[in-house]
Amino acid sequence: MEERKEKKPLLPLLLAYGKIKRRELFRAVRRNRTPYLLMAPYCLLFILFYLLPVCISIGLGFTYFNVLEPPKFVGLQNYIDLFFADDIFLTAVKNTFVFAIITGPVGYFLALFIAWMINDIKNSKLRAFMTLLFYAPTISGQAYIIWKFIFSSDIYGIANGWLMKLGLTSQAILWFENDKYCMIICIVVVLWMSMGTGFLSFIAGLQNVDKSLYEAGYMDGVKNRFQELWYITLPAMKEQLMFGAVMTVTASFAIHDQIAALAGFPSVKYCVHTVVSHLVDYGSVRFEMGYASAIATLLFVVMIACNKLIQKFLGKVGS
Repeated sequence: MEERKEKKPLLPLLLAYGKIKRRELFRAVRRNRTPYLLMAPYCLLFILFYLLPVCISIGLGFTYFNVLEPPKFVGLQNYIDLFFADDIFLTAVKNTFVFAIITGPVGYFLALFIAWMINDIKNSKLRAFMTLLFYAPTISGQAYIIWKFIFSSDIYGIANGWLMKLGLTSQAILWFENDKYCMIICIVVVLWMSMGTGFLSFIAGLQNVDKSLYEAGYMDGVKNRFQELWYITLPAMKEQLMFGAVMTVTASFAIHDQIAALAGFPSVKYCVHTVVSHLVDYGSVRFEMGYASAIATLLFVVMIACNKLIQKFLGKVGS
């Protein structure tokens, strides 16, 4: 009988393989040292100001930390309190998803549609002016204060003035002091300010579509503008669509500054209180940083999950 071959230990093989891979990596870095040197400042800033804070926040989410004392490990207690002892957080979750479901998709498709319409303008100067006109509310970060003046709760507010002049009401309506109106107005304002960076990426993507694709499409049976949009334009600008979707999702889940300026902080009956508002409350007002970190971690996980779903959906566009 043949003698059995002696099996070599697995650990030394793995260590040897790791050394070979490290040597190959170092050689690749030496060969391409110029690109790596150019990327180094960005990578360093990304690690220091993005990756490291996220990791620290995830860790602090398992602690009680009030800034004045060292963090104390409490395990999952913060997460348990969020879902089973914090009614305001559950209200904030509901409001956040209302904003995200309405302002996210509506703002995204509205930006795409307006960009598509502007792209059809032949006059380049008029096209640039229309782009600036729709992008202006985003450029001026405090533009939503205009809506505070329009829906002022006294007789000097524009909305109240017109309603009283037309005889539709006999007294001033307390717009932001009434939860029936507050959510609707805030949604309108957020949509008004939704023409951000994603909108500009749509404009750039539409202007860079190869014109010969349209000629080939009409030869292959494309009959109208909407078929042209679905089968030619959108597949040709998938990168811009993806970028715009990521920016829109991030913005829709991070709504706080606009509604805080309009409806107050906190808003009446917490009617427009969002998860970010709850995070700011515990992080910047109460200084319960462990609890605030748990909120931030949950929001981070939800945003990542939504971005993954959007990537999966946009991968089917035009396919």
